[in-house]
Amino acid sequence: MHDSASASEGASRKPSRPQAEDGEKAEQKAEQKAEREIAEREIEGSAATLTRKERRRVSEHSRLSALTVFSVIRREGEEELRRPASSLWWSGIAAGIGISSSVYAQALLFHAFAAHPHRDLIASLGYSVGFVLVILSRLQLFTENTLSVVLPMLSEPSWTRLGLSARLWGVVLTANFIGTFLTASMVLMLTGTGDGGHSGHVTAMLEVSRHAAEASGMTALVKGIPAGFFIAALVWMLPSSKGFELWVIVLFTALIAAGGFTHVIAGSAEMFLLVVGGEMSMGAALLDHLLPTFAGNVIGGTGLFAMLAYGQIHAEI
Repeated sequence: MHDSASASEGASRKPSRPQAEDGEKAEQKAEQKAEREIAEREIEGSAATLTRKERRRVSEHSRLSALTVFSVIRREGEEELRRPASSLWWSGIAAGIGISSSVYAQALLFHAFAAHPHRDLIASLGYSVGFVLVILSRLQLFTENTLSVVLPMLSEPSWTRLGLSARLWGVVLTANFIGTFLTASMVLMLTGTGDGGHSGHVTAMLEVSRHAAEASGMTALVKGIPAGFFIAALVWMLPSSKGFELWVIVLFTALIAAGGFTHVIAGSAEMFLLVVGGEMSMGAALLDHLLPTFAGNVIGGTGLFAMLAYGQIHAEI
């Protein structure tokens, strides 16, 4: 009787399997933290013989760790989630207007190099203009948020964070679309020649937009995946750019245009030009082009890059 009571008492004290697994994970994280602290102390010890100026140079030239980059972007994402809806709204409209300059700059080069055999490749450089304007101005561009506001959700999942993320995505995406639609309307209304025609630059913008409209349905979705991945990668690289932010933005956004990939906000500027010009219905623009591109950008930015970025550091958090 006594033995059975002792056995039952021992069984009750034995930790359950989930508790044991949690304990093992906690031990692993503690060991990893201890190893990092030892490594940091060794580095500090090896730098003890350096002068203050030399230590400053070492600090300036050291690369940010993946965990540091993750922490920087997660903090920025948390700040964006807490912003008032009105701030997100007006910033999103400004971003939609600003990103429309990509189509204008691309059309300028497209028109200027009309006889050049590599006209499309050269015109791709103009596509970067709107992204430089929007990103360096800290305006709300939807595709940037496929990474920044998702990382807080991945690190600390909750219904509150999910609701805040959905609110931000809805407000910013709608505001971006309104900004690009207003710009398209103003461009076509103010540049008419009176005989139903347009200036050479606007004609080039319409030609660039027609070329972009060739990607629709599943093609637009598939081409949207690399674009979403590149924008998320761009956001991830910015904290480490150290004065080269401009070139990083130009490189990857020009690659999107050169590769013929689709971006939902810059693409909306092109589609709305065709809608306002009477060459496409609003339903076709939304259902055949922008909705599939939206899905592709989210898959590439959140489904691929954000998950991979979180996967490489989740054991260190």
